[in-house]
Amino acid sequence: MNGWLLAAGALATVTALIHLVAGGRDVVRPLLSSTLDDEPLRTLHAVWHFATADILLSGVALTALATRPAPYAPLVLFIAAHFLAYAAVFLVITLRADWSRPLLRLPQWMLLLPVAALAGAGVL
Repeated sequence: MNGWLLAAGALATVTALIHLVAGGRDVVRPLLSSTLDDEPLRTLHAVWHFATADILLSGVALTALATRPAPYAPLVLFIAAHFLAYAAVFLVITLRADWSRPLLRLPQWMLLLPVAALAGAGVL
């Protein structure tokens, strides 16, 4: 068993659940009650659920790969790059905002970056 991948898969799965529950409350509900036009609103709502599915499926894949013998490096590296890109997007957007303590305002990167690191460590 690959402990790094198991940890990455568990963290990604927990991240998906946090995304679904806390994000649903703090982001999706306000979005759906906004005055945004219907088409962009529904598109953003769908993209929200795409992200949930992507994070959850990645967590399941990493957990399953943790119990398999190598070679799985290309898939794991793809998932790690995916989470690294997500974390980078949140960091760039957060740091460009004119907020006090910006890294705590959008803390999603704090869960996404460790998944990338753990997955990457699992193939090294």
